[in-house]
Amino acid sequence: MLVLVAFGLLLGGIVVDMEEESNMEGSPDKQLFNYSSIALPEEHIPYFLHNNKHIANACKDDLLCPFKEYLKTSKSCWGYEKDCLPENRFSNPVCTSLDSGWASTIQAAEDIFWKQADFGYVQERLNEMKTLCKPIKPGDSSLSCTSFTRYCRGTNLYLDLRHPRRSHDRYKEDFLQAGEIGGHCQLDKKALLSEGEHKSPLQSWFAELQTYSELNFHPMDDGKCDLIIEKPTFFMKLDAGVNMYHHFCDFVNLYITQHINNSFSTDVNIVMWDTSAYGYGDLFNDTWKAFTDYEIIHLKSYDSKRVCFRDAVFALLPRMRYGLFYNTPLISDCHSAGMFRAFSQHVLQRLQIVQEGPKEGKIRVTFLARSTEYRRILNQNELLNALKTVSFFEIQEVDYKYKDIGFLEQLKITHNSDIFIGIHGAGLTHLMFLPDWAVIFELYNCLDEFCYLDLARLRGLHYVTWQKKDKVIPQDKGHHPTLGEHPKFTNYFFDVQEFMRLVLLAADHVQKHPKWLFRQKHDEL
Repeated sequence: MLVLVAFGLLLGGIVVDMEEESNMEGSPDKQLFNYSSIALPEEHIPYFLHNNKHIANACKDDLLCPFKEYLKTSKSCWGYEKDCLPENRFSNPVCTSLDSGWASTIQAAEDIFWKQADFGYVQERLNEMKTLCKPIKPGDSSLSCTSFTRYCRGTNLYLDLRHPRRSHDRYKEDFLQAGEIGGHCQLDKKALLSEGEHKSPLQSWFAELQTYSELNFHPMDDGKCDLIIEKPTFFMKLDAGVNMYHHFCDFVNLYITQHINNSFSTDVNIVMWDTSAYGYGDLFNDTWKAFTDYEIIHLKSYDSKRVCFRDAVFALLPRMRYGLFYNTPLISDCHSAGMFRAFSQHVLQRLQIVQEGPKEGKIRVTFLARSTEYRRILNQNELLNALKTVSFFEIQEVDYKYKDIGFLEQLKITHNSDIFIGIHGAGLTHLMFLPDWAVIFELYNCLDEFCYLDLARLRGLHYVTWQKKDKVIPQDKGHHPTLGEHPKFTNYFFDVQEFMRLVLLAADHVQKHPKWLFRQKHDEL
């Protein structure tokens, strides 16, 4: 059986194991490729084959290839490929009105959103790639980066951690000195140092790479490595692992990084770059299974060693300027069912979360409760009782406390919801995993107007929130520990009649969605 070889995957190709090459002319009872190792959602297969012609060609000649039907759509492309026409893209953004502050035509607005928040974002990063350390001979090292070193890729990378300067700072900027990171290649030091404008812990890799050195030895061949890592390695600097909104910025950027590499293998290492000696609290640890077969490695695991990495990627970061999706400035009145939908499908498929609906004659409503000190819904039972009066609503009240409901179970509940209701909070990040026809109802945005509205637009979902301020009553003015009065630091009563009006509007949208299987029976409900 053919196997995925890591180096080929990292660079966008899959190399055939030489021991199996003799089988390529293949007998009818042997596959020419281990197709099960691809492990992508069915909808993604044509796009994967488009970018991996050698696998597509093997499939054409292989009687046992399960993907033959997808070869008919060989023009399908994500959108960032040089030969990809707009009509063949995975998706295209839709703008419903014109924001004159951003663009002069609808087409221009859609092009802007495409580059801001869809696969055009990958295309922009690919266009920025430049070689900062050039290999001269076969076996030399290399270093290539996008602008501002927000993403980098290196080969035969040398990392000397014999004298780690660990402190309380997770992202110590002078952690590495000259000669402690580098490779045997021709370094353009001036070009490297010019990329420091975005130097910041979660915005770029400049602090880590500014001391990258042109070495006078070959890291892999000259006996300078105490440990050689052959498996492709992704370095990541992580945001808060206890907050779903912030931590999923990590996962989304890792997924985008995979697209830049054209590599979706889970046979990779992920190293958490952390210059402290602390551990990392991660409430969403199960999600890593969508990206790697192995435990996450803390950088301190390599302390006291000179470590050499055959292939290394410094992944896109969670709080980059104009990055995704924390505080991303987005052109208004545009949405997409593109990159974030693909991310959702990718994670759900890898974690084996199955859609069990929709259900005929029923709309599944999930009400997300909070047991925190603030932003509790004070008349929650009254709202739930009102929902139960609608015969075709199937109601589920949940409180996503990690000690009570594991994250995979949370995803299963969310993905099998048609309407998802909750007040402003990180738990609404679950909207990324709703089915395409679902509605996210942010009961009240606490004056943080764009946070989950924009995330819904990125995911391509319909978003509803409270509009009539006279029909929501705060318990008090709120009391932030340092900022004083603040709407996120109090609790709320909601008018039941207005609540039901908005939920029924959401239900109407669900029933009219093109992917709702029972559209013809809408009038019967």
